[in-house]
Amino acid sequence: MDFKKIAAAVLALGISAFAADATDNMSFKGNVQTQVTKSMQDENTNFSSGWIRANIGGQYKSENLEGLIMLRIFAPEFGNKLSDGAKTSSYDKILADLYWANYKWDLGANDKLNLKIGHWKTDWSQSTHFGTYIDAPLTKRGLWMRDYSHNALELGWKHGLNQLNVMLATKDNKANTGYLRVEDDMKFTFPLEVKVGYRVNFIDAIQYTISITHRMAAYASYTFMPNLRLYGELGVLYTENEELSLSAPNTRLQELSYMDGPGNLMMPFYVGLELPVSIVPGINNALSAFFIEVEYVNDREVAQVGADDLAWTIAMVRNIGKSKLQFSIYSENQASDVGLAFRLTTTFK
Repeated sequence: MDFKKIAAAVLALGISAFAADATDNMSFKGNVQTQVTKSMQDENTNFSSGWIRANIGGQYKSENLEGLIMLRIFAPEFGNKLSDGAKTSSYDKILADLYWANYKWDLGANDKLNLKIGHWKTDWSQSTHFGTYIDAPLTKRGLWMRDYSHNALELGWKHGLNQLNVMLATKDNKANTGYLRVEDDMKFTFPLEVKVGYRVNFIDAIQYTISITHRMAAYASYTFMPNLRLYGELGVLYTENEELSLSAPNTRLQELSYMDGPGNLMMPFYVGLELPVSIVPGINNALSAFFIEVEYVNDREVAQVGADDLAWTIAMVRNIGKSKLQFSIYSENQASDVGLAFRLTTTFK
């Protein structure tokens, strides 16, 4: 009996089965996005910022495993600006934007366990401009999608409609900086969704002299009828009242970059309303969704010099086939400073 031929046949059969499974469960994902912004206070340029980029990758789905790999590609003139010395700079053209593997196990009729490893984003506020306060620096507001990335290992437990995730994440390749992040997503049988989250940078304290910062947030959304939804989020951010020795060689202030030192408490919140486009005469055929949002951050000037505590945005969305047009009018540092933004996304999948 020729065992080499048998082994080769078995190997070939296994490879072909894997290839067939991968083909059946693998899907292509990609989109092309264009975005421009314009500050009404900026009179020296046509746009205040702008880029064109492509996001491309693939997603694998099976009963016990899910995976995603996405690359973000910029044109030569665009990209994320990187520090390359005191006098020069360069642009990062291809980013490893998303990549993760999610292993799943059924524990019974109503219980599932999963383990997720990789690099992914969280933006669970569903706001067009604000929110996700357990991740967001208060010095920066987002636009449509806020890229809060995590290099993490996450254990999840789904019980009925409830999803609990516990994450350990790091900011460097030695795991000397990082945090614990806990998120609970509660979906109910009626049109109410509630999320709560907690994050603490306790991993930083193992190697460095730091102040522990606790971040808590709660998000709620209630849909009264199609395209009529009230939603909002409240955050509580507190840095423990311990004086740091700034002369210590291992002092780190990364969690304090937007806080007013130890002992400071900040409670940002926003409220949003999604309205039926039919309430605005003449636009019901031009728009797919219409949003109004207001945000308040106590002592925002501590985090962002010259900024008002109050901020607002009005956003409009139009879906056309596989393309989405998004336009927003929003306040900048001061409530009276107006900015405009436009994004076009065309999806291929």
